[in-house]
Amino acid sequence: MPNRLLHCKSLYLQKHAHNPVNWYPWGEEALNRAKQEDKPIFLSIGYSSCHWCTVMEKEAFSDPTIASYLNQHFIPIKVDREERPDLDSIYMTALQLMTGQGGWPLNVFLTPDDLVPFYGGTYFPIEPRYGLPGFLQILQAVHHYYHNQKNKLNAFKKQIVNGLLTNLYIPSPETPLTQDLLNEGVAKNHKLIDRNDYGGPRFPMIPHVNLILEAAVQDRQCLATVIRRGLDLVNGGIYDHVGGGFHRYTVDSTWTVPHFEKMLYDNGLNLEFLANLWAMGVQNPQIKRACQGILHWLKREMTAPEGYFYASQDADSFSHPDDDEPEEGSFYVWSYDELNQVLSDEELAALSRVFIISKNGNFEGKNVLQKNENEEIDELVEAALDRLFFVRYGTSRKDLGRILCPHSNEEAKNRSWLGRIPPVTDPKMIVSWNGIMISGLARAYGVFQDEEYLQAAEKAVSFILENQWPSGRLHRLNYQGEATLLAQSEDYSFLIKALLDLAQNCPQKAGFYLEKAIEIQLEFDHYFTAPGEEIYNNNAYDDCKNLMVVEKGYTDNATPSPNGIAALNLLRLYMLTEMPKYLERAEKILHKFSGVMKQYSTSCPTLFSALNWYLKPTTVKTTPEAYNELIRQYYPATVLIVDSQLPPNTVGIVCRGRQCLPPATDISQLKAQINAP
Repeated sequence: MPNRLLHCKSLYLQKHAHNPVNWYPWGEEALNRAKQEDKPIFLSIGYSSCHWCTVMEKEAFSDPTIASYLNQHFIPIKVDREERPDLDSIYMTALQLMTGQGGWPLNVFLTPDDLVPFYGGTYFPIEPRYGLPGFLQILQAVHHYYHNQKNKLNAFKKQIVNGLLTNLYIPSPETPLTQDLLNEGVAKNHKLIDRNDYGGPRFPMIPHVNLILEAAVQDRQCLATVIRRGLDLVNGGIYDHVGGGFHRYTVDSTWTVPHFEKMLYDNGLNLEFLANLWAMGVQNPQIKRACQGILHWLKREMTAPEGYFYASQDADSFSHPDDDEPEEGSFYVWSYDELNQVLSDEELAALSRVFIISKNGNFEGKNVLQKNENEEIDELVEAALDRLFFVRYGTSRKDLGRILCPHSNEEAKNRSWLGRIPPVTDPKMIVSWNGIMISGLARAYGVFQDEEYLQAAEKAVSFILENQWPSGRLHRLNYQGEATLLAQSEDYSFLIKALLDLAQNCPQKAGFYLEKAIEIQLEFDHYFTAPGEEIYNNNAYDDCKNLMVVEKGYTDNATPSPNGIAALNLLRLYMLTEMPKYLERAEKILHKFSGVMKQYSTSCPTLFSALNWYLKPTTVKTTPEAYNELIRQYYPATVLIVDSQLPPNTVGIVCRGRQCLPPATDISQLKAQINAP
């Protein structure tokens, strides 16, 4: 018999709708019942494409004995972290305080009266293994602890609350916003990115890399580091060399074997970084190829008919329709025998020269394609990749347009596929993630001048502008045409950034996109800052009920922080409009977080990027012809403006802060002025 999650729109929640666990969605019904019955809440947070979330759903949450105990002694609540990043952030921070580590699924136990966590973990096996107790043992121990050790429980809760308040917003003493502070932040983040002495998983870490990219304009060591990161990304197994698009991270330190899920936000961030790296002059062919691969994957598999972008694709997929469970990476990997069968001897030899391929493989006996950095993809190798594309998708690249990937395991197994069975795609539209991808597409258009990038970006932003204000307020999600859940600060921040990026990279429509950015900034300011405050809460003032704390996000994770992006947006708005109110608000954000920046530099690289824009703002007023050339270059902390009122015989004027340089009479002089330290 299905539980309450059957009627939820989230694909992740629906995956648990037929568990014997009596799941509730987060809301008044579950929270009130927990209080009335004095039962601790078991809060489980995950997302659709999460491999270990899927494993735990099939194991622990499908087990009748575990479900019976859980239903009797707890109030079980399921949350999709992509719907509620606010809840995820609060309880992930709590888990890291309790255990020193985090991840998904995120499983925490809360006291019902105040929603404070007192025990937690990530994946719990059904039987004791991996050095972990079985899940039923954990439930029994937590039940006993909650009802029989109240003194210890209350003392521990006090520590957690104090730790959360300290970690979610650190009231550190302010420090001056100086070049020294910026230099210190760059140095510490550079050291973090440049590390090659550990053997753990590798993540793109684009918020950190973007800060180093800004510094790389003047610093050769930083330049070498960002080039290294770019080449690792585009050559490694983290990139899907057959179908395009990036996986989330690699499980090893050599960028070889990915954790195979593909997230929209990773691909948007990677696209913007790689386009900027190309614009800086690092014009390695594989960088451009990877950018094009993201675009083609996006249009083929991740774009709704209405033009918006889906959220993610699973790591797991079925090898055969009669399989009981999907396998991790099945859609993406190749056995040597399969390569030998599909390719001609000449093609296999060429592919083996350019990519690391072996009979034993590098992932469970199969091969994840990882490119040799010093080899080029020639026509023969391209032909071999085209053959692999045909095997995977059942048709050629040129003949395959948009495909409708499955939105459930049942659909994946029961539909007829021309090639392999694709992974399940989560079709929800998330404003913040769409904003990230729109920014990447806008920048790729500016750099490569390929209309396909712009068309995809404009369709997505048009959908958001036309559909995500059903009641006069921006909403975060859209499920098949229905906008739902009030937007959070990251939605506003990334949407405003996307509009500013479109305005900058598409000067023909700059006025329209700037006007929309200003309108949404007004709404953001109204709902997300308390009177007398300038930093932004993660939630609107009327949308924070049942939250243990209201966070003011400044920490960069896989995506930049809301306050960091907000500060950057405000500085760009000031430079484009010359309205002091934007500069004043940005300055106050930086002052409020300056102590955090001093003490925890590697936690907030986006705030340091904002500091760079604050200290070195450069405005270039130029002609349309010069604009089209300049936009293809990388100039950090710089905005370009088409100006029809320039002095005669000049191509532009460069202003640094409130000081303008003499008008430039040719493009070379203009570039030299922009590039001057």
